[in-house]
Amino acid sequence: QVQLVESGGGLVQAGGSLRLSCAASGRTFSNYAVGWFRQAPGKERAFVAVISRSGGSTYFADSVKGRFTVSRDNAKNTVYLQMNSLKPEDTAVYYCAATRVIVTTAPQYDYWGQGTQVTVSS
Repeated sequence: QVQLVESGGGLVQAGGSLRLSCAASGRTFSNYAVGWFRQAPGKERAFVAVISRSGGSTYFADSVKGRFTVSRDNAKNTVYLQMNSLKPEDTAVYYCAATRVIVTTAPQYDYWGQGTQVTVSS
């Protein structure tokens, strides 16, 4: 079992920045790739970013490429999602999730956090 807890969400104006954290406990964190997903009201959960177990590889959705970065500190069992140049359409609940291999589809993730709300005002 891996337990994931997101934090860092909030209300920000368009053009602003937020950094989300995903803190893990349980099994060896460095054995898992970690993805970020988001779900806006009335929409399906969508892939945002993923980082490999070592942190050496990252992938992003086209909608956030160039604005978001993802990093991890395995010593602290934490993954970060740095979100810059935020837009109103980034408003959603953001979830982190853990998986054994790098994938971009939600059903292939084994463990999920409870989510954190990000609201971007125009």
